[in-house]
This record gives sequence, structure tokens and C-alpha cells, in this order.
Amino acid sequence: AQRGIMAPPMPTSRSDAARRLRAARVRALIAVLAGIVILGACAAPTPSPSPSLVASSSPKPTPLPTPLFSNSPDAALVALIPTEVAGNAVQIPPITDFAYTPGDIGLVYGEIGLRFVALQVAYIPQPRLSLYAIRMTPPFATTADLEPYLAEAGRYIGVAGLHREPWKLEAIGSHMVWWRPEDNATLKGTRFYTWAADGLVFLMVGVNEAQNLAMLAALPGEPAPTPTPLPSPTNRATVEPSASAS
Repeated sequence: AQRGIMAPPMPTSRSDAARRLRAARVRALIAVLAGIVILGACAAPTPSPSPSLVASSSPKPTPLPTPLFSNSPDAALVALIPTEVAGNAVQIPPITDFAYTPGDIGLVYGEIGLRFVALQVAYIPQPRLSLYAIRMTPPFATTADLEPYLAEAGRYIGVAGLHREPWKLEAIGSHMVWWRPEDNATLKGTRFYTWAADGLVFLMVGVNEAQNLAMLAALPGEPAPTPTPLPSPTNRATVEPSASAS
């Protein structure tokens, strides 16, 4: 059989060929532009925050006060100390007669002591009593705030051991105070006290309890908390059988 003759492809018109060429050029141009955009995105550096902005956003710690190793006269502080206690004269020397400063005793009281600005000492020779009265700047300490520094406070005025345990927080008279008894470095009957009140801190040691309590009562103090009254019992009506029920 004769092999069939395949029909030739349909001839392409000039206009169709031109359209196809334009389309191919457009696709090539789009591919080139896309490549440029991708390369540009990869090459662009990530902006970093300005060092000045980073520094300004970091919180700055509040500087601590500087200990004060000089002492100025404080007439108001002197006026708080009684001139006589339990029939005995209290010696209140001028600051030129003692070498202690707020910074010295402030080392005993940690961060609280950094705010000490004035110190006055007083004493009774017999029976022996020594008192340190200190003024501080705000924020003021409370008596409870003194707890971390009790052991050092005791050592400062004569206790041999650095122990917190013997100290007790109690209401003595109308004051809340920390106190502790003697140890093997002190005379029998010695008592140590420290307390705070209205921007003042006191540290005291004495060998006579009646005299100690008289001095304590004469100085400013933090009031002891008022006991919360117990609720009164609820009045319960007595249930009696009704006369009509009998």
C-alpha cells in the first residue's frame, strides 16, 4: 500500500510570530527584574539599634549614700536625751569630746547606717549605762528593719559573740524594742537595746534594769501595736418551749 503523505504544518502568520517573540522577551525581562529584587533583598543589611538608644533604655542603679565620717552639732537630738534618769545625772558631752561619727556607727547598721547624719552619745557612770542616739535621713527605718544588724550592734557595745538568736523583739513599756541579755564578755545583769522611731535610731547598754527602763521610757520610741480586740460572742436567743405547746 502506498505510504500516506503527512500534511505539512499550517503556515505561521507574521503577526503570530511577532506576538510570540514579544511574549518571550517580556518573560525574560520579568525573570531578570525578579533576580535583581531577590539579590537586593539578600544584600540589604539588617538595621541595628543605635547604641544611644540601647544605653538610654537600660535602667540606671540608684547610687547609695556616702557614709558620713564627720559629726555636726544637733541641738534637737541633744534635747531628746533626759538629763536625769532614776535619780542619776546623765552626762551628755559635746561632740568635740568624743571621736565617734555617724559613719563609724553606721557601719554597724549596713545600708540603714549609710543614711546616718548625726550622732550624740550619753552615759551614766554608776550604775553604768551608755547610749548612742542617731539621726538619719529618709527613708526612715523601723525597729523591725534593724533585725539584720543585731549581732553587729551587740558586738559594737560589748557582746562577745556575733549571734542573732539571743535578741528578742518585744514591747517594753510603750516602745517596741530589740533587747538581749549579757554574755560571757559582759557583767551579769547587762542588757542591750536597739530601736528606731521617727527618723531616729538608738543603741543602749546598761547594767541596772530599773535605770535602763527609765531611760527607755524617757526617749522617743515606736509604739507597741494595739492588741486587736476579740469579737464579742454572738448573743444567742434562748429557745424555750412555748406555753401553748404543753
